[in-house]
Amino acid sequence: MAEPHELTALEQWQALQRGELSPSELTEHYLARIEARDATLGAFVTVTASRSRARARQVERSVPRTAPLWGLPFADKDLQLRAGVPARFGSRLMQDFIPEESDDLVIALDEAGGVSLGKTNTPEFGLPSYTEGLAGPPARNPWDLRLGAGGSSGGAAVAVSARLLPFAPGSDGGGSVRIPAAVCGLVGVKPSRGRVPAASGIDKLGGLSVAGPLARTVADAALLLDAMITPRGNHPDHHFTLRAPGDDGPLLAHAMHGEGRFQLGVMTTSAWDNDYDIDLAPEAVAALETAREELDVLGHGIDDIALDPDPSYVPAFRTIWQAGAASIPAEGEAQEQLLDPLTRWLMHRGRALTARELAEALAALSTFERSFIRQLSRFDAVLTPALALTPRPVGWYDAEDGERNFAQQVQYTPFTSMVNVSGLPAIVLPVAQTADGLPMGVQLIGRPGGEAPLFALGAQLERRFRWQDRVPPEPGSAVNDAEW
Repeated sequence: MAEPHELTALEQWQALQRGELSPSELTEHYLARIEARDATLGAFVTVTASRSRARARQVERSVPRTAPLWGLPFADKDLQLRAGVPARFGSRLMQDFIPEESDDLVIALDEAGGVSLGKTNTPEFGLPSYTEGLAGPPARNPWDLRLGAGGSSGGAAVAVSARLLPFAPGSDGGGSVRIPAAVCGLVGVKPSRGRVPAASGIDKLGGLSVAGPLARTVADAALLLDAMITPRGNHPDHHFTLRAPGDDGPLLAHAMHGEGRFQLGVMTTSAWDNDYDIDLAPEAVAALETAREELDVLGHGIDDIALDPDPSYVPAFRTIWQAGAASIPAEGEAQEQLLDPLTRWLMHRGRALTARELAEALAALSTFERSFIRQLSRFDAVLTPALALTPRPVGWYDAEDGERNFAQQVQYTPFTSMVNVSGLPAIVLPVAQTADGLPMGVQLIGRPGGEAPLFALGAQLERRFRWQDRVPPEPGSAVNDAEW
C-alpha cells in the first residue's frame, strides 16, 4: 500500500472515509515527515504537535464524517490568526504576539473538519513575492535547495511540494498563491474577489488580497477551495461576500470531470510593460507554447491578445503596495530596526502618501479593472506565462535597495498583480519542466466568477501532463546535497 503522503489529498480523504486511515494516524504521519525533513526546507515557522494530536482526536469524536475536509491535515499561513498560537507575520517585530481569537478563515477550515499542524513560513507581513526575511530561515525550493520558493505563501508551497502536507491555504494579494505554486511545481488558485466568504478581498485596500489553495492536483485544489467557500456565499456572518455570477456548483465536480470546449486567448503582455523591461526566459516561452499546443489539440479555440497600454497602472499599484505597509505597528527607531530593510522602505513611503495620492491611485486601479475585464471578455479564459523567469536563487533579490527590489519582483512576476486588481480568478498549472528538472508553469485567467472553466481546463491539461507524478528529490539526495 502506498504511503499516505504519496496519495493525493482527495485519495487521503477517501481513505479516511473508508476507515483505512484515521485522522490521528494521518496527523502522526505528517508530523513525523515535518520533523524529519523541514529543518532543511524552512516550510514551517511553528509546529503545533500537541494541539494537532488533540485536534485529530476531537475530529474523530465529534466532527461528522461528512465535513468536507474531515481529518485532513493542513497548516495556517503565518499571516492568519489562530487563538493561542504565535502569529509572527514573518517579522521580528511580532515575535511575542499570541492572538486570543482566530481569523474567519481559520475558523472556516476548522468547521470543515481539517487538522492544522502549525504555521507556514511567510515574508514580513506578506509584502514581497519571496520568502527570505530576517525573522528566520528562508523557504527553500524542494526541487533545488539553492533556490527560493517564491512568496508570500512560500512556506505553504514548500510544505505541499515536499509532501509535508496534502494541501495548504494561502493568501494572494499580488500573486502570493500563484507565484510560489509555479516555483514549486504546484496548482495554485486565486479565486474571484468575493468568492471566499472568510477572505473575500472586498474589505482589503484595493480589494487585492483573497485566500486560495495550493495543491498537487487540480481536484485537490478544488477540494480545499470548496471547503473555503462553504456555505456557498450565503453565510449571514459574512457580509463581504458575493455570489459568483453563473454559480456552477461545487468546483470539485468540474475538476473531476474536466469537460468542455472553450474560447481561449493567449497573452504575453502585462500591465508593467510601459515602465519595465519584461524579458521572457526561453523556459517560460516553452511552457506557454507547450500548454497552447495541447489546448489546441484538445479542440479549444485559441487566439492571441495583447493588452492596451495603460500608463496609470504602475504608479497606482506602487502607491497601493506602499500604502499597505503604512499601518505596520512599528513606532520609534528601536522597533523600526526590527523590520527588514524593504519593509522599512515601504512603510516610510506609505506613511508619506497623501489622502489625495491614495484616492487617485484607487480610482486609477478601478478604471484599469473595468478596462482589463472588457479586453478579456471575449474569452472564457486567457493563457499567460506564470512567471517570466525560471526559479530564482535564494539571495537573488536586493535586500537593501527598495527600488531595485521592486523592479526585480516586477520582472520576475509581471503576470499576477493585474489579476488581483481586476478581481478575476486565475489558476497556475505546472505544465512543464526545465532541462534541469525545475517546474515551469502557466496561468489561466477566468471571467468574473469563472472558476469552473479554469478547473475544467486544468483537469484536461493534468490528464495529459501528469504533473502530480513528479516528485522533488528528498533532502540529502544528490541534487539537494550541494552547497547552499
